[in-house]
Amino acid sequence: MNCKNCHTELPIESDFCNSCGGKVIRNRLTFKNLFEHVSETFFNYDNKLLRTLVGLIKTPEAVIGGYINGIRKRYVNPISFFGLTLTLVGLEWLFLRKFFPEQLNLSALAVGGNESTLNNIFSFTQDYSSIIMMLSVPIYAIISRIVFFDNKKFNYVEHIVAFTYMMALLSLFGAVINIVGAFFGLDLGIAMYVNLPLQVCYVSYCFKRLYKISFAEIFGRMVLSLFVYMILYILVIVIAFLAIYLIEGKEALIDVIKSFRPKS
Repeated sequence: MNCKNCHTELPIESDFCNSCGGKVIRNRLTFKNLFEHVSETFFNYDNKLLRTLVGLIKTPEAVIGGYINGIRKRYVNPISFFGLTLTLVGLEWLFLRKFFPEQLNLSALAVGGNESTLNNIFSFTQDYSSIIMMLSVPIYAIISRIVFFDNKKFNYVEHIVAFTYMMALLSLFGAVINIVGAFFGLDLGIAMYVNLPLQVCYVSYCFKRLYKISFAEIFGRMVLSLFVYMILYILVIVIAFLAIYLIEGKEALIDVIKSFRPKS
C-alpha cells in the first residue's frame, strides 16, 4: 500500500504515513465522512485553527513567540491565518453591502460637516481593504521595531510575523463588531469607537507578554508608538499631496485640500 499524498510505501495496517504524516483513507467519500472531516477540521478543539484562535487570545506569546522560535506544527502559520482572515473580511463586506448598506458610513466620525469626504475615503478603503491590510502589517512592524529600538529580542521580520497574527485576529474581532452593530442599526463610524481602543489594547497586551514587561513600560511604549504613527501619517499625507500636485496639478491639489475643510 502506498501513501496517496507522497506515494511512500506503507505497511498494510498503517493509519498514518510515517513520511508525510498524512492520514490513510480507506473508505470512499460519503456525506457522513465528509461531515466528520469538516467537523474535525473546524470544530474540534484540538485542531490547529481553533488552537491558534484561542492561543492568540489567552497566550499570544505562545503562538507568536512559538512560531518565531521554530514551533511550526502546533499552530496555523501566520500567512495562512492572515489569508483566511482576508477571505472572511471580504465576506463580511459582501454581507453588509447586501443587507445593511445604510450602515456603511462614517457619519458618527464627521466633524464640521465633512461627512462626504469621510465616506469617500471609507468607500476607497472598502474596495481595497485586502491590499490595505497587507500593506499595514510591515508599516506597523516598522513602528513597533522603532518603539522597541533598545530591545533586540525580535528583529523586523519577527515583528512582521507578530503583526500578521495580531492584525488577522483583530480583523476577525472587527468583523464581528461591525455585523453586530449593523444588526442594532449602528453605522460603522460608531463601531470604530469600539474597534480602535480594542486594537490598541490588544496590541499592547501582546507586546507586554512577548517582551515580558510591566504595565507602566508598555503604556510608555504605546504612547511612543502613537507619536511615531502620527509622524509617519503626516509624512504619508505630505507624499500623497505631492503626488497629486505632480500628477494632477495645482488646481486638483487645492480641490482635495478644500474637501477636508469643515463646512459651515
